[in-house]
Amino acid sequence: MRWTKALQILRKTNQLTDTIPDADTPAGPDESLRSRIDRLEQEQLESRRLTEQRIVFAELKVEALRAGIVDLDGLKFLDVTKLRLDEDGGVADGPELIGRLKRSKPWLFSPSSSSSIASVPVSRQARLKLANEMTDDEYRIARAQIIKRSMF
Repeated sequence: MRWTKALQILRKTNQLTDTIPDADTPAGPDESLRSRIDRLEQEQLESRRLTEQRIVFAELKVEALRAGIVDLDGLKFLDVTKLRLDEDGGVADGPELIGRLKRSKPWLFSPSSSSSIASVPVSRQARLKLANEMTDDEYRIARAQIIKRSMF
């Protein structure tokens, strides 16, 4: 029935001068137009469905990475056909779904560590040894390296 509205709009804008045929009339130019409109509507719906599935899967990937998933192939265990996007573009049940996956298949996620994170040691500039603090062997080696560098 959407095609009749499209035909009426085309007729009003003087792009289509033929009358709208009844359903009992044989196929003609209008019939090809109807079939084209129906085909384009189906393609648009399919494209929209695929795009929404990709967005849902991307949102689930984000939630899984936040939960510490080791392998994103583990998301294949989820049934994502019933998930839909919120008004804000996120998946409504995403965190709960990932939480259930984490409880049912814990080997897909990295274990939580109870150890504390080691702090990085303070960086200090390397202090050069003075000549009067070196042994005779250290002094000879250091002097030879300085002479060697100054030659090139």
